[in-house]
Parts: sequence; structure tokens; C-alpha cells
Amino acid sequence: MDWFTRFISEESSWLGRSSRDHIRLPGTGPCTSPRRGRLRWVGMTSASESDGDFEELEVLTEEEIEELTEAEPEVFPITYSGQDFDVAGLVRRMSSEDILIPTFGHEDERIESAGFQRSFVWRRSQMDRFIESLLLGYPIPGIFLVRQTDRRYLVLDGQQRLKTLQYFFEGIYKGKEFSLRNVADEFKGLTYKALTDEKRRLLDDTFIQATIVVTDGSTASLEAIYQIFERVNAGGTPLTPHEIRVALYAGPFIDFLSHLNAGDEWRSVYGNISPRLRDQELVLRSLAFYQNEESYERPLKSFLNHFVAENRELRGSLITDHINDRFTTASAILAEAVGRDGFVLSGYQINVALTEAVFVGMMRRLDRDGDVDVGRVKDAVGTIRADDRLIAAVSQSTADHDAVTTRLEIATANMAEV
Repeated sequence: MDWFTRFISEESSWLGRSSRDHIRLPGTGPCTSPRRGRLRWVGMTSASESDGDFEELEVLTEEEIEELTEAEPEVFPITYSGQDFDVAGLVRRMSSEDILIPTFGHEDERIESAGFQRSFVWRRSQMDRFIESLLLGYPIPGIFLVRQTDRRYLVLDGQQRLKTLQYFFEGIYKGKEFSLRNVADEFKGLTYKALTDEKRRLLDDTFIQATIVVTDGSTASLEAIYQIFERVNAGGTPLTPHEIRVALYAGPFIDFLSHLNAGDEWRSVYGNISPRLRDQELVLRSLAFYQNEESYERPLKSFLNHFVAENRELRGSLITDHINDRFTTASAILAEAVGRDGFVLSGYQINVALTEAVFVGMMRRLDRDGDVDVGRVKDAVGTIRADDRLIAAVSQSTADHDAVTTRLEIATANMAEV
């Protein structure tokens, strides 16, 4: 792999990591999950990295790839342009907050289309080689920016490069002097202040090409940016549909999902925290089908986007106390009745479609008065898992309308008897 491809691959392959830092709301505790032993397989996240009891594929699943590539029923126009920025100007704009790197998934009042970026994750060797490439006059990949109505620029793609430049110009990284190490001998030990005038001018005056997308903050504009990011979402490890969703629709509802996702009872069902936000997406799917099954149409990503957009500010029909009670109570009952094993059909991963259906059925049962018999819940889950129609609906074309309807009907009918 050449250096150019490596820059693109390294940057895009880390776009979804900081989401492991789940929020804590008043009265909630940190997420915990039982350990049942560690497994290590090529292409999976280690238990030590993801802080839990099973390992998850880092690469996209077949279902995620299908969802990413499925055509939307409606596309939205967008306005964009190209512009070259000199390196010194980019750093100056970042220092003055005219260019913003949003915090992943959470509310920032300065930002209209918040949160595509994640934590800074480049290793020092990558940072050094990037600066060295600029000093050598090598070409580098362009960046994507979003220009919002206050004319601030938001970084859609390019955080690692821009933050590296800012650290080098400031001369400090993680509290220590930023001097080049993993570079050719002629550059070893150099800081920005120690550059010769010639090298400093070369670095300052290097142009980086930017594609600038314009947003007016409307739902249609945000959906257009989602579609754009889907199409440029490439590299070593592309983002999942939900990683893009969380980034685009950052706000109180995403924080609420993070709160539910961090609950002890839910973690006992799902297992360790997913580095790719698959656990949080499963929470979202359960809530969306519980609330809005009647409005479901393919593609699934558009249905979920619409649900998140409608509830982004936690206003309107979504009552958080009610949802919080239903989801956490369902998690506690199912954790006691069947645990994580009740949702695994093969291998080590839970089956998303099965889990979503059972949770929807359980939450609907909780909408009725009367105590729930945990023993009967265990029997009901066994009956659901033994239903051939259910197995078909959670194994193939799981986003099809008929598959969704079938599994939710089966789960709801069986849970109604507990």
C-alpha cells in the first residue's frame, strides 16, 4: 500500500471509535458487562479493546453492506464547490473556531449538522510521516467541509490531517514537544519553530483542496449530506449506516440512545460495547419498530433516519420516561429469563432481527397491566426461536417489509401470553 492510499485508509478506518465513551445521566451508573472468557479471531476486536465478553467483527457485515448500497426512494439536491486552502490558513481558521471538528454524536450549539468526526486516533508515526510528506512537497488527499448558515466550516472528512497540522504548528502534542521522529534523518528532531524559513514557507503555503458542501440546516439538507457521505464513505473500514446516522443527527435523542445502550440490564443481554455502534443501532431499531412499525418501508436506513430526525430534540410524540421504563424493564426481564444466549442462533454474535423482535414484543406486553412471569418468558422465547417462519424472517432479507411484519407479529403474539 502506498503512502497516499494509507492516509485515506488510516483516516477513514478509524471514524467510529470514540463512541465507546457512553454518557452517564443523573442516577445512572457506568456500563458493566459480565466476562465469559475471551476469544480472538482474525478481523475481530479484542476483548481488551472493547471491554467485554465476546468479540465483534470490525469489518462491515453483509447486512450493513446491503443497507449502505441500497438506493433511497428520494434523493436531495446539494450545493457544493471546490476551494484550495493554504495550510497556515487552515490552522488559523481552526484556532479561531471558524473551522470546527464536531464531537461525535453529542450536541454542540455551534453546529447545525453536527458530529461526523470522532476522537483523534492517528499514531505518532502517522503524524510524523504526514508532516514529512508536506515538507517534501508530496501531494496529499483533499478534505470535505460543510459550510453552515453562520459560514463556519465543519470537518466532514479530514480530521486526522487537520489536527496533526494544528498540533505541529502549536508545537505540543499530549503535553510534550511535538518534534519529528519517524522521518528521514534530515527532518529528525524538527519542530515548527525550528524549521528553516524556506521549509516553513513551503509548509505554510502548501495548498490542500477542499470540497465544500453547503447546508441550510433543514432535514432535507441533512439527508443530502447523509447521502453524500455514504458515497464518499470508503477506505480501510467504511462507516456503518448507523455511524453516519449518529454523526449527522447528533443531539438529545442520540444522547438518550447512548444512555439506554449503557444500561446494565441491556449490557447483560447484548454483551460488551460494540466499537462499531451495532448495539446502539439495535436499541434504535427496537424503539423505532415499537413506536412506528406501521410506517415502515424499505430501505431500513431511511426509516431509521426519519425516526431519529423526528425525535432529534426529544420533542413531540416520543416520551422518554415511558420509553426508558419499557426498554430497561424489558432488558431486565429478558436478561433474567434467557440472557444473551437466548438471542444467539449460530456462532457467537446475537441475531439482530431476532433480538429486535423479542424486545418489541416484550415492550408491547409491558404496555398491558399485570405481572410478567419470567418462567413463561423463557418458554415464549423458546417457542419464538422454534418457529420456522420466524427463523426465515430473521435469517434472509431481514429488511423486507414482509420479514419485519412476520417476526414482529410472531414475537408480539408469544409475548402476549406471558
